Amino acid sequence: MSNILNLFKKKEATLLFPTYGRYPVAIQKGQDYFLYDFSGKKYYDFLSGIAVCILGYNHPEITKVICAQSKKLIHISNLFYQEEQLELATKLQKFAPNFKIFFCNSGAEANEGAIKLVRKYFHSFKKQDRFEIITFSNSFHGRTLATLSATGQDKIKKGFSPLVPGFTILPFNDPEALKKHASNQTAAIMLEVIQGEGGIIPVKPQFVSALKEVCTQNDILLVIDEIQTGMGRTGKFWAHEHFDLKPDIITLAKGLGNGFPIGAVLAKPNIADALGPGSHGTTFGGNALACKVATTVLEIIEKNNLIFQAQEKGANLKQHLQLLQKKFPDQIKEIRGKGLMLGIELKQNAKQIWESLLKNGFILNLTQENVLRLLPPLIIETEAILAFIANLEDILSKQS
Repeated sequence: MSNILNLFKKKEATLLFPTYGRYPVAIQKGQDYFLYDFSGKKYYDFLSGIAVCILGYNHPEITKVICAQSKKLIHISNLFYQEEQLELATKLQKFAPNFKIFFCNSGAEANEGAIKLVRKYFHSFKKQDRFEIITFSNSFHGRTLATLSATGQDKIKKGFSPLVPGFTILPFNDPEALKKHASNQTAAIMLEVIQGEGGIIPVKPQFVSALKEVCTQNDILLVIDEIQTGMGRTGKFWAHEHFDLKPDIITLAKGLGNGFPIGAVLAKPNIADALGPGSHGTTFGGNALACKVATTVLEIIEKNNLIFQAQEKGANLKQHLQLLQKKFPDQIKEIRGKGLMLGIELKQNAKQIWESLLKNGFILNLTQENVLRLLPPLIIETEAILAFIANLEDILSKQS
């Protein structure tokens, strides 16, 4: 461990809450899809700040708009009409026609807003005492008390009881369990169509059919958490487009601001209008600077055709990974995901492989102990993909 890393570690122990298991790296700067530590070592970034920095680092257009907007207006609160909010909402509606939008600061706050919207809609608009929200095992929806209650992973709930009532967690991808439990007392079903923290697990066709059926039969709202999967990461702007699902509410964050904090709740107008003046709000959400940055991110995605690029680059990466799976069938169990959201499930604990990749200059994530999660910036290039594959192949060869 370098001297500067040791210094940071000692300082942090006295200054910060011990809430994070840090990687043994101190990052000083980033450029494009590379990160650099304080010794100048270069890392290929296959994590992008956990699906956040979709345009990479130090993007000239993002830097320019931050500087320009900060000279004009950063924050005035939501007591005023704001041009920047309307510009961003208009841009987002191109990808979600006929949806109204509420801006907030994060993914957890977006999911919290969606949960409140579901309850308010049924209580105030439908005049029905329906508040149950079905979520699923291995899901991840946030760390606020309500979104933690919605999350289907017991390991992150320990010590926070009592949790918020009103959530029922069913097995993911189990159509029969869903059909058996869902009823006209269920208010909403909330899910990720590709579970991220859960190990890059997509919904299955039979499960999608069951979702459509129970929602239609029981007037249940469908809430799709696109916080990690949205913004073109999977090769379509919304991941639910791959599965022909039509949500009533969508939550979005992460890549929307390319690192600048912003989230959003999108809902059909008849549902969105349930949250009238005074029923919900946020101090910082949708401020002028955040909205201007997010609008620019969307413009860059469109201008550079990055959604199609995510599809093509992801297919290339997945193909190379599937070839590795054929070469190392005793080590690689499955390759999952779409676009530039891929998971490599290994047949054993993957920590040693993850550590070797990090040592070799590749930053990625390890989830569920045996899944290497790949979430590179959408601007990643073939050179980086081939370098990663070569390194992974070499590491697996030495473990055979």
